[in-house]
Amino acid sequence: MKIILDCDPGHDDAIALMLLGSSDAFDVPGVTTVAGNQTVEKTTANALNVLSYLGLPYKVYKGADRPLIRSSLICPEIHGETGLDGFVFPPHGRREEETDARAFIVDAIRRSGEKVTVVTTGPMTNLASALLFAPDIKDNIERIVLMGGSVGAGNVTPAAEFNVFCDPEAADICFKSGLPVYMIGLDVTRRVLVLPEIVERMEKIGGKAAVMFAALMRTFNENQKKVFGLDGGPLHDPVTVAYLLDERLLRFEHVHTEIDIQGGISYGRTNCDLPGYLKKEKNSFVATDINERLFFDIIGRAIASYR
Repeated sequence: MKIILDCDPGHDDAIALMLLGSSDAFDVPGVTTVAGNQTVEKTTANALNVLSYLGLPYKVYKGADRPLIRSSLICPEIHGETGLDGFVFPPHGRREEETDARAFIVDAIRRSGEKVTVVTTGPMTNLASALLFAPDIKDNIERIVLMGGSVGAGNVTPAAEFNVFCDPEAADICFKSGLPVYMIGLDVTRRVLVLPEIVERMEKIGGKAAVMFAALMRTFNENQKKVFGLDGGPLHDPVTVAYLLDERLLRFEHVHTEIDIQGGISYGRTNCDLPGYLKKEKNSFVATDINERLFFDIIGRAIASYR
């Protein structure tokens, strides 16, 4: 499966990168970064740190430093000053490529001999920009798999989830693209909490990935406790890659989804018409159920693959 991962590391994005590199089922032309959990300079540095530490060869392409229209948001309350507080990565000499993320996405998809799955675990700015700039790439995209949105309550406003709220206009472009969109939102990702016993379980596996996972997740959990009162942080972003590793993980409903871009109190909400009230064309597959045990088994197997 050919995959481009567009991310904003971020503690949970780091685990998504770890999952991506754990299987030879994936062909990864490159990883792109975007501002979200931290500034794009920091998310790019974090992607390079994780890939270098785990010995993964993927090239990194720095992307948008701000949303298409609205002002930038970051999330230091959860991810800290670096965006990956809690683990000190060893020095390395890797740098991002000179080509920017949009140009890379367009070129990689155009050149690919097979259709590409685009996975987004941050704001969808890079992909939306690529679709606007080169709409022909839609012909060679298999599907969009995103961590974002919510059928129910948001996590940054009562209505909106962080990744979509950061750039609702970009999400709107992607959902209206006509491509198959698989939305993995808070309804399922809030159910995979990295409780202390999960951290201990993964740490006991041993190896460099286990060391990184345990250190990052302990800081992640401390911050989640301070901000949301949770004993374990929801491991949002890795659910995307875990699903691609084992599609039994999630159950989806095929529905019509609209992004609220009106700028009011519900700005950034993903309005998912599960009951079918609007009688509009179904444009998205929305995750509604998850197998929590299988998810953490997938995480454990991935950690064990790094020695």
